[in-house]
Amino acid sequence: MRYNAGSIITAMITPFNKDLSIDYQGLEKLVNHLIETGSDSILVAGTTGETPTLSHDEEYELFAFVKKIVNGRVKLIMGAGSNSTRTAIESSIKAKELGADALLSVVPYYNKPSQKGMYAHFSSIAQEVDLPVILYNIPGRTGVNMQPATVAKLAEDYSNIAALKQSNSDLDLISDLKKLCPSDFSIYCGDDSLTLPMMSLGANGVISVASHIAGNEMKKMISAFKNGNNEEALKIHLSLYPLFRKLFMAPNPVPVKAALNYMGIINDYVRKPLVELDAQEKDELFAVLSNYVKEKVQNK
Repeated sequence: MRYNAGSIITAMITPFNKDLSIDYQGLEKLVNHLIETGSDSILVAGTTGETPTLSHDEEYELFAFVKKIVNGRVKLIMGAGSNSTRTAIESSIKAKELGADALLSVVPYYNKPSQKGMYAHFSSIAQEVDLPVILYNIPGRTGVNMQPATVAKLAEDYSNIAALKQSNSDLDLISDLKKLCPSDFSIYCGDDSLTLPMMSLGANGVISVASHIAGNEMKKMISAFKNGNNEEALKIHLSLYPLFRKLFMAPNPVPVKAALNYMGIINDYVRKPLVELDAQEKDELFAVLSNYVKEKVQNK
């Protein structure tokens, strides 16, 4: 394994105050909550952290604060991607200066590069920054899909291109990736509800949103699978499935922020163009959360 981030990487939300400044008091509470509930690594300034509405200075301040609170207890990954190769390199260099353990770098969005363009983009980053790079393929947000052959060529040509976050529901692509990529290259599921299916095809774990709420249970599911207890892993997956689905009832991270507010951890403020859940949506989400808590108590 080129870089071991563990089995659960939480793509952390960014809590805001009512005036939409970063809520550092809530952030400290959230970071400790994540560490206490099963996160092996924390991803700072990913899409779930609302980076489209964060300035670069805010991202850097956010990471520096989280690093201080974490104090070496888990690994820290910084989202340093951009649809500008130059900007992605600058952000990646800054991430190393701030002490990131690894980078998450998304396929360029909006400008829709070719496979050759994707290769050129990520190879430029790998050449400029001596940190493990986790590629991020999410065609629903970028408009383009990075093909397994492109991922494999990058992994073969650059030893610091260490892993892939795959947010694509086509599971055949996982088989293609496992056949084409070096054996020490890691694949992380990017969709909570597909964690167990992807792991059955060789994925190493998940870069998760639901781990904000159900980290320990997800850890149990993954451990059960790795230990060969497939029935137990499936049972946990099915118990978590309604929560997985409901946390994406509206654009991420709106529902998970509402859930964390329900749990008393942070406020649910989001920056426009995102908007908070309405009362009916909250009732639907909180009903699922309530059932999840009841099942947890019953299964103890």
